[in-house]
Amino acid sequence: MAIQQTRKSGRGGRGLAKRLRGSSRVPPVREGSKAASKDARAEKSAARREAILAAALDEFSAQGFAAARLDDVAERAGVAKGTIYLHFKDKEMLFQELIRSALSPFIATVEAAPAANLPFRVVAEALVGNFVREVLSTKRKHIIRLIMSEGRRFPKLSEFYYREVVARALMAMRQLIKIGIARGELKHEALEKFPQLIVAPALVAIVWDDLFDRYERLDPEALMRAHFEILFAPLEGKAS
Repeated sequence: MAIQQTRKSGRGGRGLAKRLRGSSRVPPVREGSKAASKDARAEKSAARREAILAAALDEFSAQGFAAARLDDVAERAGVAKGTIYLHFKDKEMLFQELIRSALSPFIATVEAAPAANLPFRVVAEALVGNFVREVLSTKRKHIIRLIMSEGRRFPKLSEFYYREVVARALMAMRQLIKIGIARGELKHEALEKFPQLIVAPALVAIVWDDLFDRYERLDPEALMRAHFEILFAPLEGKAS
């Protein structure tokens, strides 16, 4: 009888041990919850990055590149200064990414223009309207102003801006002008050599807005359309 009780208690002890071992196991984490958690972290990181870029644009616009401090950018963004370094190596890299993120969408539109297969003037006026809406009428114009005013002091920034914005825009404009000349829509072949002539009023509008707009308002879109009238008038007069 005693032996039987001992055997029973032994079996009971082993069963209890199994149950205890089983209860100590951590429930497996489902892959779906892992993915959701990863997505949430990525969204938070992306949101912080966008907040930093927006704060940097405000700070650079207010103080200039040289005087702007990352401490003040962090305060505007509502993050710790160290958080900035998780996304950007230094102030220069932050400004470079600001150039890329703020102006690349417009430059992509310019690059797509030659493939539109539309008359040069139609495309050019559409690009003008886009530039006025997406750049001149927004804080993005301050990036161009800063490059114009401080680019000489910071050649790496001006080189980056030239590569990411100017060179890409000029290449697309040359292609567009070449098509216009081949179709007989443009008379002056010098435009292909100097596409800067097409976009010159945009730079005038930015300088005017920064220095003289308080004294005399300038309508940049009307200025650019008047510029096109001058460029196209001789050719259109002959066509009529």
